[in-house]
Amino acid sequence: MTKIKAAICHAFGEPLKIEEVSLRAPEAGEVEVTLEAVAICHSDISYIDGGWGGVLPAVYGHEAAGIVTGIGPGVSGLEEGARVIVTLIRSCGACVDCASGDAVFCSSAEPIPPTLTAADGTVLQKGLKCAAFAEKVVVDQSQIAPVGDLAPEAACLLACGVPTGVGAAVNTAGIRPGDNVVVIGAGGVGLNAIQGAYIAGAAKIIAMDLEPSKLEDAKTFGATDGVLASEPKPWKAIRALTGGRGADHVLVSVGAIPAYDVALRLLAPKGTVYAVGMPHSGDTSTYEPVIIAATGQGMRGSLMGEVVLKRDIPWMVELYGQGRLKLDELVTGRWSLEQINEAIADTKAGKARRNVIMF
Repeated sequence: MTKIKAAICHAFGEPLKIEEVSLRAPEAGEVEVTLEAVAICHSDISYIDGGWGGVLPAVYGHEAAGIVTGIGPGVSGLEEGARVIVTLIRSCGACVDCASGDAVFCSSAEPIPPTLTAADGTVLQKGLKCAAFAEKVVVDQSQIAPVGDLAPEAACLLACGVPTGVGAAVNTAGIRPGDNVVVIGAGGVGLNAIQGAYIAGAAKIIAMDLEPSKLEDAKTFGATDGVLASEPKPWKAIRALTGGRGADHVLVSVGAIPAYDVALRLLAPKGTVYAVGMPHSGDTSTYEPVIIAATGQGMRGSLMGEVVLKRDIPWMVELYGQGRLKLDELVTGRWSLEQINEAIADTKAGKARRNVIMF
């Protein structure tokens, strides 16, 4: 057992507590990573606030980067000293979904083995399959992807926020040159959905947000236009910007029900809404099915941008090296582990693209 510091959630909605915990050594198929950076994602916050339930005490955090410092039996393709990202994509490699290249939907029912123990012997839940609000993690080898010599605060964003947004645009939506795209929410994931639409060659990339400053911010990531979500009838503005047609793709990057309520109104005939941002469990939205039927419109989800780690992470690293994918610009704050509650509060205030805990 190795003694490390971790931020523990003992009660939903309460501040995390920094405590010394024990981390076991990697077992068969597992890798130990000493973390250098972990970003704060709204999914972590939803769990910490109790929005999605779960068992406590737990250690959350899932958007991490670091150095491999331990390798269990049966691990191949990784060496100690390699710089990697740690993701929540844990896959068996053998089920139908994995064999089809859809590892994010892996149907393996194997339980996640615990790796952390509190000072009093309590087993800590491995939040989001990673427990990365800690100095080290032990995860399944399928959750790891090498990133070369990327700086850790840039690399960690490739573990969730960037592939979720870019992947939603490129993998899930399959945006093609000339398409019209609306991205609702110009936060961390939304900016990456905008980047994805830009990389894919969309003609119009329209950002929607409640904050005017975020609309201007979005343009630096590839948005061609911005529309305030607070407008009484934003669909009129979208149609005016798209020659009266509407959007071929609407990517909802926030977990806000009003965003989902308006999304279908922004579509062109045969257009599709993509659910990327996740509301709390139990939240609902209302639609008129007759409109969907009459216009050939649709809606589908996008989990983690349907990323394939071995294919998409090297591609994104290459794009970053070419200056075609912004990563450094997404980092708005660097915090210590002891400041994690302040970093979470700042993220909840909607000011940050991404706040990163640095070790």
